[in-house]
Amino acid sequence: MNPNELPLRDLHLPEPIGWLPLAPVWWLLIVLGVAGVGWLLLRAWRARQYSAPRRFAIRELAAFEASYLSHRDVVVLGRQVSELLRRSMLAYAPRNEIAGLTGESWLAWLDRGLTVPYFHTEGGKSLLHLPYRDPESDLSNIDINALLAAVKMRLETPVRGTR
Repeated sequence: MNPNELPLRDLHLPEPIGWLPLAPVWWLLIVLGVAGVGWLLLRAWRARQYSAPRRFAIRELAAFEASYLSHRDVVVLGRQVSELLRRSMLAYAPRNEIAGLTGESWLAWLDRGLTVPYFHTEGGKSLLHLPYRDPESDLSNIDINALLAAVKMRLETPVRGTR
């Protein structure tokens, strides 16, 4: 037999395997992946919503500091900072837990969760009497930088274990 006369054809490769329809396991993995991403986005959104009062309070504190640099009234700054702390902590703790706190108990509550008790230093303790001082009296012994550092640390540190 003559090899040129043999009825041979070239090799034919099969068609490539298509992506669709996907196997049920792939659909399950896709659904789980989308659900996982959705869950992570929901958690991130909730964390952002939870920290919104803190972010607002930090911006307000910066505005109070800028305002203080122009008017240099320590008593007004003390009032603003005291009110800001009370309002921002009410956003994270039950009203009946902190609304009635005054004096040393208020400072102890503010120190809760901080690594160092900033409000039991001289700067932090000035928060108790500064808003009620006479602006005409001698205010040179008040360490405003220590007070602002204590307030900033309290606002930047998340309040844990409440609500």
